[in-house]
Amino acid sequence: MNGAEFVPLSLTPLLIGCLAAVACALPGNFLILRRQALIGDAISHVVLPGIVVAFLLTGTISATAMMFGAATAALIAVAMIEGIRRFGHIEPGAAMGVVFTTMFAGGVLILELSDTSGVHLDVEHALYGNLESLIWLDAIGWGSLLDAQALKGLPPELFRITVVVALIGILLALFWRPLAISTFDEGFAASLGIPVTVISLGLVIASALAAVAAFDAVGSIIVIAMFICPPAAARLMTNRLGAQIAWSVAFALLSAILGYVLAGYGPLWIGGTNAVSAAGMIATVSGVILAITAFAGPERRSVN
Repeated sequence: MNGAEFVPLSLTPLLIGCLAAVACALPGNFLILRRQALIGDAISHVVLPGIVVAFLLTGTISATAMMFGAATAALIAVAMIEGIRRFGHIEPGAAMGVVFTTMFAGGVLILELSDTSGVHLDVEHALYGNLESLIWLDAIGWGSLLDAQALKGLPPELFRITVVVALIGILLALFWRPLAISTFDEGFAASLGIPVTVISLGLVIASALAAVAAFDAVGSIIVIAMFICPPAAARLMTNRLGAQIAWSVAFALLSAILGYVLAGYGPLWIGGTNAVSAAGMIATVSGVILAITAFAGPERRSVN
C-alpha cells in the first residue's frame, strides 16, 4: 500500500487504535496492582443510562450528546463503586457488581418507560466503535500532513483521544509519587498525609474518561482488553513500576499495530477474501501477548 492509499485509509484508524490502547493501558497498570482491573468492564455496563438520558434531554443521537451522557454515567458509577467499597467495607469486585448491574438494569428500564426503545438508539454510539471507518477523506498522501486545509478533515475522534492520552500522561507525572505509594501501601500513604481517598477516586475517574473516550472510537472490545492485557503482561516482565509502565505501553502499541495489520491482511494470507474486525483482532493479539508472558515472562513465578 502506497502513501496515497495508506494515509487516507489506514493512518488515522491506526493512530486512533494506538492512542486508545495506550490511554487504557496507563491507568490499567495501577488498577491491576490495586486488584480493580474490572473497572473497564463495569464502565461498559453503566454507560447505557447515560446514553438514554442524554437522548431524552437533547432529542438527538449525535456523538457529542452520547459521549457526554456516557461520560457522566461513568463518573457517577466509579464514584458509587468507590463509596460502596470504602463505606460498606466490601470487596471491590462485589461493589462493581452491585453498581454496574443496577445501572445497566436502570438504563434498560428508562429505555422502555420513556418509549425510546423504538428509536435507533443502541449501544453502537458509545460501545461498538468501528475503527475501520475512521478514515481521513481529505488526505491525498503524506503531503496532507502539512496541509492545513486537509488537517481540518481529520476524524474528531483522533483529537479527543489525543487530548485524553496527554491528560492522563500529565496527571501520572504530577501525582506519580502519591499514586505509587498509595497503590502499594495504603496505610503507609495515609500516615504520610497523602489523601488516599482522593487519589483512588482520581484514578478511577481517569480510567473512566479513558474508557469513554476509547468507546467513541474503537468500542468496548479494545477497552476491556487494554485495561487488563498489556498491564498484566508488563507485570510479568518486571517488578519495577516505571519499567512496568514502559512495558505496558510497548505491549499496547504492539497489539494495536500488529492487530490492525492482521485484521486487514491476515485473512488474505490464508486465502480469505474479507478482512476481519480490527478491534477484535487487536484484543486477540493483546491476549496472545499476555499468554506468552504468562509462560515465558521473567517474573511469572513471583506473581500471586
